[in-house]
Amino acid sequence: MTEPDLIAACLRGEPRAQRQLYNQFAGLMLTVCRRYLKRPEDAEEALLLGFAKVFRALPTFRQEGSFAGWVRRIMVNEALMELRRREPLHLSFEDFAQPENLATTPATADTQLQAEELLALLQTLPTGYRTVFNLYALEGYSHPEIAELLGISEGTSKSQLSKARAMLQRRLQLATSS
Repeated sequence: MTEPDLIAACLRGEPRAQRQLYNQFAGLMLTVCRRYLKRPEDAEEALLLGFAKVFRALPTFRQEGSFAGWVRRIMVNEALMELRRREPLHLSFEDFAQPENLATTPATADTQLQAEELLALLQTLPTGYRTVFNLYALEGYSHPEIAELLGISEGTSKSQLSKARAMLQRRLQLATSS
């Protein structure tokens, strides 16, 4: 079944099509939710609530862009809402009071870490750093968009990203040198 056919069948309320759509996107979207939420149960909750929104909002999808991108945007927004409910977005500055927490060498992509290890490394970041990093580096949001989504200033978004990158770089160096 093609994607437009699948969407049309879901719009008609066909349970088999809804199940297929869920099965097609659930794995990838759970990964998206897990990047924002530390606890797997919270990510699963965001996923389920996100799919409920996908099915409710399906009539508004105009089929002008990527359907996967549209679903992803809903999941990111749902993960952010779940994050606000579960883990208040505290923007962290205290971690950089210590000079040893600042990165001193440029980041490289030359690493042997697997995807699960990288996700675990991302999960060690403070909530604010992790959220801004995910939105900017992985989802492609701009700093003005992030500022609006999170209710912070554009400067704070840039600062959080910079500090997240430095902290990730340091932790990546530690992980790959051991």
